[in-house]
Amino acid sequence: MSDQRIRRAQTCATGARQAVHEFHAAVSQPDMALVVFFCSSEYDLGVLTEEMSRLFAGVHVVGCTTAGEIGPAGYRQHSLSGASFPAGSCVVVSGLLDRLRQFDIGRGHDFTQNLLQQLESRAPDASPDNSFALMLIDGLSVREELVAHALQYALGKITLIGGSAGDDLKFTQTSVYSDGRFHSDSAVLILVRTTLPFSVFKTQHFVSTDERLVVTEADASGRIVKEINGLPAAAEYARLVGVAVHDLNPMCFAASPVVVMIDGTDYVRSIQKANADGSLTFFCAIEEGLVFRVAHGVDLLDNLEQTFGKIRAEIGPPQLVLGCDCILRNLEISQSNLKDCVGELFRRNNTIGFSCYGEQFKGMHVNQTLTGIAIGAAPEAVPGQPRGE
Repeated sequence: MSDQRIRRAQTCATGARQAVHEFHAAVSQPDMALVVFFCSSEYDLGVLTEEMSRLFAGVHVVGCTTAGEIGPAGYRQHSLSGASFPAGSCVVVSGLLDRLRQFDIGRGHDFTQNLLQQLESRAPDASPDNSFALMLIDGLSVREELVAHALQYALGKITLIGGSAGDDLKFTQTSVYSDGRFHSDSAVLILVRTTLPFSVFKTQHFVSTDERLVVTEADASGRIVKEINGLPAAAEYARLVGVAVHDLNPMCFAASPVVVMIDGTDYVRSIQKANADGSLTFFCAIEEGLVFRVAHGVDLLDNLEQTFGKIRAEIGPPQLVLGCDCILRNLEISQSNLKDCVGELFRRNNTIGFSCYGEQFKGMHVNQTLTGIAIGAAPEAVPGQPRGE
């Protein structure tokens, strides 16, 4: 029987060439179906591309730049993390969706259908019970809502999760990696059919208050809110959360996000930055007339422990959790001095992933969540454990 062990790794080498060498040495195995990696934007991406192409020649490799990485070394900045998937346990196809600024639903549908046909030709038994979809997308494209919705619709009952690439909070250029090079204004969609049990999940640790904020002027195309409750947006938000306008910063936004209710569920709409003209730029779609509520956090660590507890109850101890974790969670965890605790919890649950500029879950683009795919061990490798569906 083929080895079905997913190999995980993280290197904190500061040079791109050494980082790729260390990563390759740790995850390389015979007959790899897929390698996924997450890398700091501080690396020389030209060198990183050259070494990835050389060392993983002939291997299916996808990845993206980040705002922080998660792996065996914990929560890190300027590192390279990732995993390799053996062909014995999965069949993988992927494709690059470029020119997101010219994206339309029809092109997204055709793109997804083509990948589904490729998967079916290689794995005729592929179904929503044994397959999932992972999307990595340019985190500055401002197209996540449209793309995620269109691709999930085309995928049908196969669940899509994903993350928006980051650039270490510089907000200048984010990139996804496919076909041997980095691309901006693009997304990568990966379809996986696996014999391993898996669980797709989303968690957040915020609950809304009764404080209402109505968006009274906005530039929806730029995700910019100019007025809240008829007043300059930054000043009104600052007043509601009890800080001075000049003290607004990512830590403040992480601690006091706003949420919008959709079908009875609160979804966080995180603020990216306060602008010089008194407006606020968001990580998610906004529009005039939208009603926000200020939210406050519950215990993030307890929430995360409960999430992993549910995963273990469903699929047993995970051999891999591939996680897309909002950058604002990273900032809050840092501010609360919880990085070591959260890092250890991630390590115990074999988590690989990255801090992102937004998360995708079942066709929705969300913020301040952890979305992911947990993959268990081969059923026959766990005595007494039933085969996952």
